[in-house]
Amino acid sequence: MDVQKIEVDSSLTSTDSSRKEKMEVLLDNSTTELLMSLEFVRKNKFKKKKLERSIYIRNVDDIFNHEELIEYIVEVKLFYKWHKKRMEINVISGQK
Repeated sequence: MDVQKIEVDSSLTSTDSSRKEKMEVLLDNSTTELLMSLEFVRKNKFKKKKLERSIYIRNVDDIFNHEELIEYIVEVKLFYKWHKKRMEINVISGQK
């Protein structure tokens, strides 16, 4: 499988903070959702928001991953050049 990936320099900030974190963002990795690791959330002190119901993740082979659940989201603003986008990103614990 040939996976295309595009990385760009951008900034990200929590919706409840004015502190911007510069980072490289992966734009296309064939996922269907926006994902952020729990480690990254903790390191950058993003405020987590608990979901009412956990979401199961499907693996690349379309089988549910019962060990990895999405239980939190973070609300962020993504900045790229002159663009700004507010979004909710799912938090996963298994990735860095």
